[in-house]
Amino acid sequence: MKTRVFVTLKNGVLDPQGKAIHHALEGLGFKGVNDVRAGRLIEIDHEPGLSQTELEDMCRKLLANMVIENFEIEQKG
Repeated sequence: MKTRVFVTLKNGVLDPQGKAIHHALEGLGFKGVNDVRAGRLIEIDHEPGLSQTELEDMCRKLLANMVIENFEIEQKG
């Protein structure tokens, strides 16, 4: 079974990587982009018995910095 964890910065937290991407897009001539927020994707391949609670614990304890980041879990079959 595969699970995807999307980790993003919380609203209000400065995102220098997102700002750099935004600036680069403008430099390449792309118009109409108001803001860019960067994050990361973590894919976990695991046994079917792993619970949602266990996945959330992994995120809270290691995969996301809960002070400045949010996470979203997407399970795939």
